[in-house]
Amino acid sequence: MTKISKTILKSAAVAMVAMTAPALMSVPAIAQSKSGIAMANYPAAMAKSQAYTVAMTQMQTTYKADIDAINARAAALQTEMKPIVDAYNTAVQKPGATAQSVQPQAQALQTKQQSAKQELSGLRQRIDLATAYVEEQIALKLEAAVKATMKTKNVDLVLSPDAVVAREPHVDITDAIVLELNKLVPSVSITPPAGWEPGKANQPQQPPAAQPASR
Repeated sequence: MTKISKTILKSAAVAMVAMTAPALMSVPAIAQSKSGIAMANYPAAMAKSQAYTVAMTQMQTTYKADIDAINARAAALQTEMKPIVDAYNTAVQKPGATAQSVQPQAQALQTKQQSAKQELSGLRQRIDLATAYVEEQIALKLEAAVKATMKTKNVDLVLSPDAVVAREPHVDITDAIVLELNKLVPSVSITPPAGWEPGKANQPQQPPAAQPASR
């Protein structure tokens, strides 16, 4: 994957896990038994799963035109932005330069950056949607994978990496969660259904509207 698409995927992964993954408890471990505590990195578990890695490989082919277009336009925008950046740097380095004196150059740079961001965002729409679809299909099985791993490892409490100050290697059950994910969701689709929106995959379908009784 390109640097741009990797960033897209990473961002989508974090957002999706935050939305659908079971909450990680951040509590002191002092009152817990050593064997009953574990640490897990949910985003890493999803990214290392078979379904995710295969999907990312497939996307390089299926969405190649989109990826190439993003890379090409990003390179062009960088070229377009260089004289604006140079003008700003020149203004800042002038003796006696102040925030007010460089305001025109700063405003021009900010405007160009925002415009470039919006343009690239538009080009990323299909990739963003496909990535969110991949993430959500895996995330829907994450809670079950975590529970199965906790049962197998005899774990009562799972902490996030941010809540851990020090640990032994065996405390990390991320790879064990990956194995459970591979069982529960060995593969996923990279093509969202028509009308699909992130966060709505697990919602019940609306019942059909009632038809008026025939007379």
